[in-house]
Amino acid sequence: MKVLEIKNLTRKDLPIYYRREFMGSVVLQYLNSNSEKRIDFSLESNPFGHIEVKVNFLEDVDYPLVPIVKTLKEYILEMDRKGGLP
Repeated sequence: MKVLEIKNLTRKDLPIYYRREFMGSVVLQYLNSNSEKRIDFSLESNPFGHIEVKVNFLEDVDYPLVPIVKTLKEYILEMDRKGGLP
C-alpha cells in the first residue's frame, strides 16, 4: 500500500493557532490499482512541540485501516516538514 498524493487540499479556518485542519482526497495504490478517497485530517502541536496527526476517512476503504492511517500520517508529516500544506 502506498500513498501517491493528496489532491484538492483545502485548509479550514480555525481561531486556534496550534491546530490546523484540512480536507482533501488521497490517492492510494494497493493491489496494483489506484483508489481515491475523501479525508479530513488535523495537525495539532502540543506544548512540547510534538505534532499529532489525526486522520478521518469520509468514505469506506476496502483495505485494512491501520496500515493506511499509519502511512498517511507519515506522508502528511513529511508534507508539513517540506512546506507542502497550505
